[in-house]
Amino acid sequence: MKPFELLGRALAFDGTEMKLTRRGDEYLILADGAVLMNSRMHGSEEALATSALQRARTTRQPCVLIGGLGMGFTLRATLDLLSDDATVVVAELVPAVVEWNRGPLGPLAGNPLNDGRVQVDVRDVGAVIASSHDRFDAMLLDVDNGPAAFTTSYNNGLYDKDGLAAAYAALKPGGVLAIWATIEDRKFAQRLHDASFEPNVLHPRARLKCGGSHHTIFLARKS
Repeated sequence: MKPFELLGRALAFDGTEMKLTRRGDEYLILADGAVLMNSRMHGSEEALATSALQRARTTRQPCVLIGGLGMGFTLRATLDLLSDDATVVVAELVPAVVEWNRGPLGPLAGNPLNDGRVQVDVRDVGAVIASSHDRFDAMLLDVDNGPAAFTTSYNNGLYDKDGLAAAYAALKPGGVLAIWATIEDRKFAQRLHDASFEPNVLHPRARLKCGGSHHTIFLARKS
């Protein structure tokens, strides 16, 4: 079996080492040596967009926030669902991830960063949310592993009481907060309810119809 080829390396702001590797047509993004993303398992990322954008796809001039660019699959699914007058803000904290998506990762999802509806904001998605008010029709967060942070506890601030209050304020009335996670967390679902959201939980497979492990999507509508 051929070894993985190192295509890129970068340090996140907290010192986490990020690596982009490839073997044949399979790409991996690693965080301190552990697999964070795999190009062959992105069905649940696409389901994140499909489930969150039911309302936004019928809205005039919708504005959507994606937290975490990853390999671009959530962004591609979002663009495919939205109208030509949409705006999609992508908040990505690691500049190298943006460059990888403009380079070797781009063709995997059809080069979504080339779409004129996309605005890339290279900073923490929490800062984007905190500086917004009644701005977004939907917010799709694929940051770390969801409420159970994988690479850094810093991301926990997105999911605590203050973080959810900021998310609620950033959404337009009826807007949807959608959060991708590896596992279900009933306490977090209750936390969404306590933050005045109307929560729902889905369990798509990593490869959708082709199987794979189950992931979790928390859907929370601003009432």
